[in-house]
Amino acid sequence: MPFIETGISGLLVFEPKVFEDSRGYFFEAYNADTFSAQGIEYRFVQDNQSSSSYGVIRGLHFQLLPHAQTKLVRVLSGTILDVAVDIRTGSPTYGKVFSIELSGENKKQLLIPQGFAHGFSVLSERAEVFYKCDSLYNKESDGGVFYGDPALNIDWKIPSDKAIVSEKDQKQPNLADCKHNFTF
Repeated sequence: MPFIETGISGLLVFEPKVFEDSRGYFFEAYNADTFSAQGIEYRFVQDNQSSSSYGVIRGLHFQLLPHAQTKLVRVLSGTILDVAVDIRTGSPTYGKVFSIELSGENKKQLLIPQGFAHGFSVLSERAEVFYKCDSLYNKESDGGVFYGDPALNIDWKIPSDKAIVSEKDQKQPNLADCKHNFTF
């Protein structure tokens, strides 16, 4: 099976089958039938791509309902530490952090459903990140959790003196003070 459980309901690692030969490689990064066969039914409507240098930490972000987004995240080149935090009130894993290295080399992807705060740090010199969303961006629905929340204790694998974080992300509230409308 190309889907690996993470121990958090709905949060899955997708490992596509990669075909390699002397010419290079080929794989299906997304196939609706493959996902549907596993009971995963999303209609992706927006693709996003970012380029970042070593030490960049982006997140932790989410959009409030009714504009919440499910994301399918992959890395085209370089390596990131991808992080998802369960912020669904009533979830048995509320506040639980899951992290995984995604890279252009390992081709793993992380399926992050609505109700999670998401972020990543760049571990390589540069990284190109691509992700599909099942809802369009809506600025008024922007929300976030402070990447350095001590209660979450996330190891971003970046020394603090090398971290590059936007002013917006530095001002996000801790999870305990975060306003959101997600329920399990």
